[in-house]
Amino acid sequence: MIDPATIGIVDFSGNRQYISVGNIQFNNNVSLILVSYPMKARLKIYARAEVISMGENPSLLDQLKPDNYKFRPERMVLFHIEAYDWNCPQHITQRYTLPEIEDFMVSREKYIKDLEQEVQELRTQLKNFDRP
Repeated sequence: MIDPATIGIVDFSGNRQYISVGNIQFNNNVSLILVSYPMKARLKIYARAEVISMGENPSLLDQLKPDNYKFRPERMVLFHIEAYDWNCPQHITQRYTLPEIEDFMVSREKYIKDLEQEVQELRTQLKNFDRP
């Protein structure tokens, strides 16, 4: 977030296809669709894009660059938001990140391990049980 009506990104070196940047040069109207699968939420943002070269605004790069991520920046893009709308969540399939799933599985694995230990103890007790 740059300010309440502007968000920005660093555009990294990628597959050398400049489709978006080329399109923005001729028409800077853009739409962004942001989806949170766990929350089943979708935000549509309508904005005007502004492409900024790397040497044009060094302090902006400092503000936008991700921490602890090695990358080769090619440019920065600011999105000047003109409108937004929360979209209907009806057809969003709920999804989770790997860390969220792993957190869930920790308690599940503990439960299974405890049950396995209990089964082993009961088997041992049965084996040692004196039958008449």
